Amino acid sequence: MPCAPEIDVYWKKGDIPLAEIVSPPPVGGGRPTERDMRRSVMRLAWPVMAEQVLATITQLVDIAMVGRLGAAAIAAVGISLQPLMLAFSIFGALSVGTTAVVARSIGSGAPREASRALRQSLIVSGLLAAILCLWAYRYAYLVVGIMGPQPDVLELGVGYVRVILPGVIFMMASFSISAALRGAGDTVTPMKVNLAVNVINPILNYIFIFGALGFPAMGVRGAALGTTLVRGAGGIVLLILVIRGPGPLRIAWGDGPAFQRDMILRIVRVGLPAALEQFISRVGQVFFLRVVSGLGTMAYAAHTVAVNAEAISFMPAFGFATAATTLVGQNLGAGDPEMAERSCWTTWKITTVIGGVAALLMLTVPGYMMRIYTNDPEVIAIGTSLLRIVAFAQIPMTTFFVMAGGLRGAGDTRAMLYISTGSVWLVRLLLAQVFTGILGRGIEFVWYAMVLDWFVRGGLAVLRFRSGTWKDIEV
Repeated sequence: MPCAPEIDVYWKKGDIPLAEIVSPPPVGGGRPTERDMRRSVMRLAWPVMAEQVLATITQLVDIAMVGRLGAAAIAAVGISLQPLMLAFSIFGALSVGTTAVVARSIGSGAPREASRALRQSLIVSGLLAAILCLWAYRYAYLVVGIMGPQPDVLELGVGYVRVILPGVIFMMASFSISAALRGAGDTVTPMKVNLAVNVINPILNYIFIFGALGFPAMGVRGAALGTTLVRGAGGIVLLILVIRGPGPLRIAWGDGPAFQRDMILRIVRVGLPAALEQFISRVGQVFFLRVVSGLGTMAYAAHTVAVNAEAISFMPAFGFATAATTLVGQNLGAGDPEMAERSCWTTWKITTVIGGVAALLMLTVPGYMMRIYTNDPEVIAIGTSLLRIVAFAQIPMTTFFVMAGGLRGAGDTRAMLYISTGSVWLVRLLLAQVFTGILGRGIEFVWYAMVLDWFVRGGLAVLRFRSGTWKDIEV
């Protein structure tokens, strides 16, 4: 039996084959070999990794442009995004539930159920995004002020938030659609759309930040405007593709009532623990960043730039986590838990090698990585030491990403809730508070706490996956 059943996905109207699911059966039949498994993993992971590379390059260019405006501008963008990311955890939860339900439906040969899941996810996320944006726009000073920034950073941050909010509804639509397509085994379509987004984004940002082609120089607000316009457009394109274009999923707005209670409950049952995980973890991250912010603007700027430089390891980790989610979910839907387990371990082996390479780069050339983002010598010096510290967390971190992806694909989001939130609060945040508040240490010790957090999370995720209890969870 292959990693997922050998079926075609069909439109609601007509019998037009649309996509081959995940991986074909091995030549000559029989069970897939390790090589077949690696091919399946790479087929799913490489478009997501390419997408992450493009997103990181865009972020790199954005931070580099904002960095030329000074440390306050860098801190403003970093601080402003944290409260928004806290609210976005709700949409991340819907995405987790959508991916799990879509993967199970495709694996069991029920593509119409998968399309229903996407439709419900879009409706719910659209309503929630509209409410969030209206509230956050009105109370922007409260939203940014939670982070405790300096007055100059607060003003810049409020301007950034208020400009970026109008495009959030379409950004959230993009998240839901991308999650559903990945669950169906189509990681290429989101990559193509985000390729266009990430090519155009830095161009618009340059125009609006510094003033070009007759536009006024808007500084930090310009960075937000460019991002809002292009990412909003990307969400619209993806929406059009799943309504009218060919692909593994297609939604029809007239297919049943607007709110389908049974499908929403299926998504929420898987997504709610993920929502709590993301929300509680993000609250912990906010407090963690308040600790960093309390060390001064320069320390926070170095922290922000170093985190972005560290993204070299997040890019492949996210791609392979997506592969693990899809393969585990579809194989469980096909009634093959053994293959689900094999696929996750194969994914882990590949990503561990990549994590090791990332660690080597952070140990040997951290200064070059920092100079990509900023030319401030003090920020570079601090950030260089931070990257050397976090190099030791790369393999535990990538291990956590992959194992968490597999467990979420199985619908075992409750375990991830306990592991992630417990480690963030009891290891990362508690130790950071002890190191800075009691022992009077600096930013380097805050990053030691972060490294220990990844070791704990990675180890607990492996133990949970090895237990096998996720094989019996219903989605």
